[in-house]
Amino acid sequence: MDILTKHSKIVLITSVILFVVFFFQEKFIALKDIQTNSMTNIICLFLILTIGISHGALDHLKGQKILKVLKIENSLLFYIAYILLGSLIIILWFLFPTFTLVIFLIVACYHFGKEDSQFAINKKKAWHNLFFLCKGLLIIAAPLNFHNEETINIFRTLGAENYFLLKFEPDLIWQYHRILMWVAILGNLLFFYICVSKDENDIRWLYLSLDSIPVLILNFSFTPLMAFTFYFCFIHSFKHSVSLINKLDNKNFRAGTEKFIKKAAPLTITTSIIFLIGLAILTNYYVLNDAILKVIFIGLASLTFPHILLEYLIEKNER
Repeated sequence: MDILTKHSKIVLITSVILFVVFFFQEKFIALKDIQTNSMTNIICLFLILTIGISHGALDHLKGQKILKVLKIENSLLFYIAYILLGSLIIILWFLFPTFTLVIFLIVACYHFGKEDSQFAINKKKAWHNLFFLCKGLLIIAAPLNFHNEETINIFRTLGAENYFLLKFEPDLIWQYHRILMWVAILGNLLFFYICVSKDENDIRWLYLSLDSIPVLILNFSFTPLMAFTFYFCFIHSFKHSVSLINKLDNKNFRAGTEKFIKKAAPLTITTSIIFLIGLAILTNYYVLNDAILKVIFIGLASLTFPHILLEYLIEKNER
C-alpha cells in the first residue's frame, strides 16, 4: 500500500512536470523534435522490452501452478501452449487485422483496468468486470481524443481498414472516440469513489484514486507512442510488478525485488531477442518507425492473450 502510494505521488508530480515542459516545446524546437524523432521510438521500444514486458516474465511460475492443478508433470507443455497461442494471435493479426486489433483493444482495456484497480476491491463481483473495462478504456480513448490523426495512423499502420477508422473521424455526427471518452471518464470517476470511500481519514487512498490524471496529462502532452510507453512501463508494469514482488517476499520489499529481477530476467531477455529479430525482419518491408509500431503492438498482443488467460486460470483455481 505504501509503495503504491509513493509511486502514485511520484507519477502525479512527474506528469505535471512533463506537462509544464510540453508548453515550452514551441519555444524550444529541440523539445518538439524529440517526439517525432526515430530515436525516440527506439527508446520507447527499449523501455517496453525491458521494464514493460518484465511484469509478465513470471508467467512460467504461474504456469507451473496450473500444471500441478491439472496433474501434468511435463512443464514443456506450458511453454508450447503459451508460444502456440501467441503465434496464433500474430497469424490472426495478419489474416484479419481489423478484427484482431479490435479484440486486442477490448482485452487490453479490460486488463489495464483490472490490474490498475483491483487492489482497491475487497471482494470481486460480476459488475466489476464492466467497471474494469470502462476504467481501462481511458488508455485507448485519451489518445484518440487528444491526438486523433496520429492514433488513427497507428491503427492504419497496424492494418486496420478504412471502414473501421472512419468511425473515429472528428467531423462525424457520432464521434465514437468522444463516446468512449465519456464512458472511460465514468469508469475512472467510479474508481475515485471506490478509493475515497475506503477510509476518509486515510489520504493514501486519495493519491491512488487519481491515477487517471497522469494518463490524461501524458496523452494530452505527448505522442500516442510516448504516452503509452510512459503508462505501460512506469504505471501499469510497476503496479503489477509490486504485486508479484509481494508474493515473492511480503516482508522485505527489497529482497522480493531482487528475487523478482532474477526470476524475470531470463524470459524478459528471451522475449526481447524475439522482438528484435521480428523488427529486423520487418525493416525489410517497412520503414523503421512503422516496423517499430508493428513489433510493439502486435508483439504485445501476442503476449497479452496468453498472459490474461493464465491470470484467469490462476484466479479461478484460487477461489
